[in-house]
Amino acid sequence: MKNNTYEAGLPLADWNSISRCTIITVHDDDQKIIGARYYLKHYEAEHGPVKEKMEFRSPRDKNGHGTHTASTIGGRRVPNASSLGGFANGTASGGAPLVRLAIYKVCWQPDPLDEVVCPDGDTLAAFDDAIKDGVHVISLSIGSNTSSPYAEDGTAIGSLHALKRDIIVVCSAGNSGPTPSSVSNVAPWLISVGASSIDRIFQSTIVLGNGLIVQGRTVTPFRKTKKYPLVYAVDVEIPGKTTNLTTGGCFPGTLSKKLVKGEVVFCWVGFISQALEVRRAGGVAAIFGNPYGGKGVDESPFLLPGTTVLQNDRATIVSYILNNENPTATLFPGRTIIGTGPAPFMAPFTALGPNGIEPNILKPDITAPGLNILAAWTEASPPTQLLQDHRVVKYNIASGTSMSCPHVSTVAALLKAIHPDWSSATIRSSLMTTARRVNNVQIPITDAAENIATPFHYGAGHFQPSKAVDPGLVYDASYTDYLRFLSSSGTAFLDSSFKCPKHVPPPSNLNYPSLAIAKLNSTMTVSRTVTNVGTGNSTYTVSIVPPPGYTVEILPTKLYFSKIGEKQSFSITVKVAASIKKTKFEFGWFAWSDGAGHVVRSPIVVSAA
Repeated sequence: MKNNTYEAGLPLADWNSISRCTIITVHDDDQKIIGARYYLKHYEAEHGPVKEKMEFRSPRDKNGHGTHTASTIGGRRVPNASSLGGFANGTASGGAPLVRLAIYKVCWQPDPLDEVVCPDGDTLAAFDDAIKDGVHVISLSIGSNTSSPYAEDGTAIGSLHALKRDIIVVCSAGNSGPTPSSVSNVAPWLISVGASSIDRIFQSTIVLGNGLIVQGRTVTPFRKTKKYPLVYAVDVEIPGKTTNLTTGGCFPGTLSKKLVKGEVVFCWVGFISQALEVRRAGGVAAIFGNPYGGKGVDESPFLLPGTTVLQNDRATIVSYILNNENPTATLFPGRTIIGTGPAPFMAPFTALGPNGIEPNILKPDITAPGLNILAAWTEASPPTQLLQDHRVVKYNIASGTSMSCPHVSTVAALLKAIHPDWSSATIRSSLMTTARRVNNVQIPITDAAENIATPFHYGAGHFQPSKAVDPGLVYDASYTDYLRFLSSSGTAFLDSSFKCPKHVPPPSNLNYPSLAIAKLNSTMTVSRTVTNVGTGNSTYTVSIVPPPGYTVEILPTKLYFSKIGEKQSFSITVKVAASIKKTKFEFGWFAWSDGAGHVVRSPIVVSAA
């Protein structure tokens, strides 16, 4: 530390930074963290000074989110790591444990009940510094409830500047699903990541008084409970504190202490705030209905014994309570079960396409694990992030596209290390065209409600890191290509040195690893160019699964390559073939295969005018 500055070691030849931070003790003998900065000028201009009780006025993490995402990327191998109570026990490791990390803190929480704020001005300042510092990959686990026009989106602007210097930018797609067109971070020069599950659940058994068994989910550590009286929240509420819309929900201040004390309470829906309410009212345990439909449960360690049941089991429990004079329940502690299936499925909260800014670009691009992910946690924040929670943990389970984003960032960093000459667009292409659309039982990936998922859920599919190393062919794009794309939307002014072409290409013509055409009127032909990164002498043949109601023709049907680095172009003609519902999107695929293991697959998304 010199003059309030942490001077990190310089293990990388192209690392340019001396990063600013307040004086903190740094235990980093292997120089994992080579830089740390924080940004708050924009935040303080709008919200006033940072409250020291809420945040560290430094790059240090007081929330847990940054620690979790950073360790997912670069955490060292740690044996016997687990969340509170021993859940998910095993050897934990970041995806790239030898990677170096530079930290740029741009998010701040004004008050305990407020959402975290990440102002664009601070985000752009962080982008500028990261670019000057010489980073190779920027992992941005920051999203919003909606997408914003490129010229009004700090992440889009900052990542365009990063792209100009061939820095890979990976972003969260957002957690506003399953609402259609809720995907955020939709600029085509960045990678947008959805969230899906892994093959692990945390099962907790509930035995009702009549012997009926209901399986729940929990990461709350507790011992087997006694057989306690079971009540439905509707029957133990304070008169006048609920409405027809909130009754049964165990919302704060709604439960009667007199009626709840010593009981197990069933809440129609519930998460950590409902657990607090049952605890306040004197309940001994709680059973919650999953806030989300289907089988995806976002786990958190409650402050009292509790478990969450799937929505289709709620009626079973209510019926038992209503039809028995003295209903009871026994809760058994949760246990980690590995190897479950089908997996992955799409997380219930993952934001969906179509792209709300430019529907002729498919977003999200890809999906990766983001449901109940174990990673490191700051000891400055309890596992629930609640003021009432005084527990301290080193590892925690968290969910969100914030958790899936660093999985893809990790693979991008590894690909850049293996192929240092690959561009940002090449790396995105290798990830997308090698992604899979089937789960571990070899059937199509579904959403949490077990409906077949579409490219609006997962883009090109669930990532496959080992296959992305050798994709065969890639779709590359330059900074100028993206400026031409912006010309079609009137936002090429983001670079004043660029002169828009007289004939502006349609957005669908961008050399992207997927194809989206919105409001197709009869017929459209676009072109694509692929670069051979596989074997020298190779021939690729195309196969097509057209979207229902459309025909798709690709010419030529074979591509011949004589050397690595060679480029070949082809045309794609999409035509409305039948009377179909206007504005409704349909989905298809095309793939190039060399018969030697390379299958370069791209989704097609089309709607008719």
